[in-house]
Amino acid sequence: MLNALQNSLISLIYPQYCHVCDSCVESIDNGVACSACWTGTLLFSGSEMLCRKCGAFFNESGVTTELYCHQCEDHFFDTARAAGIYEKALAVSAVHLKSQPFVPVYLKKALLAAFDRSQFSSTTLIIPVPLSRKRQSERGFNQAEVLASIISKHTSIKLDVASLARVRHTPMHRVAMDKKARELTVVNAFEVPRPKLIAGQKVLLVDDIFTSGATASACAKVLKKHGALEVNVLTLARAVLK
Repeated sequence: MLNALQNSLISLIYPQYCHVCDSCVESIDNGVACSACWTGTLLFSGSEMLCRKCGAFFNESGVTTELYCHQCEDHFFDTARAAGIYEKALAVSAVHLKSQPFVPVYLKKALLAAFDRSQFSSTTLIIPVPLSRKRQSERGFNQAEVLASIISKHTSIKLDVASLARVRHTPMHRVAMDKKARELTVVNAFEVPRPKLIAGQKVLLVDDIFTSGATASACAKVLKKHGALEVNVLTLARAVLK
């Protein structure tokens, strides 16, 4: 009742328009996208055909045999999963999160559903992909840390924001960049300042968007170098690269 009243007041006094279709957003729980655009966005349910390792999307109809995309064989993480495809409501929500550290209810549920569906229950430490000092200063927050804290509170798994650092400012990855260009931007970009706290851990690495996997792989490489037993990746969205 209270939530319905809030939604009515907000729509009258300060209407929020959908960042996808410009229609009115009916509920504050939906964030920056309307219900119709959320319905039209592919959020994974667990029945999709995905790459066993990196979670690349093949088809909405799953199969019983394991599939591999063969584009992630040299990546250092163990498994990567996402809440859904980087499109429509999920895409605009992920972009908006880079400017406002607020995760609406619909987005939070999608993220936690992705974790609960994954095989990451053995995780002992949650680490967000760090920003460079320059970008952290510009934004005032790290969106990956916002997401990681939600998972930490949901699972009671320890959140560590200090044991992985980005020591080199790198350009933001764009969908148009090829795999080699993405990999070159993150070479030697990360380090582990507190290696003793990483040794023996099964790490869940959290980020907002998974594109080629270059950033996640670079993070996993340095974490495993310092003794991490496992590094799995969870993101809000998974880009579909052509």
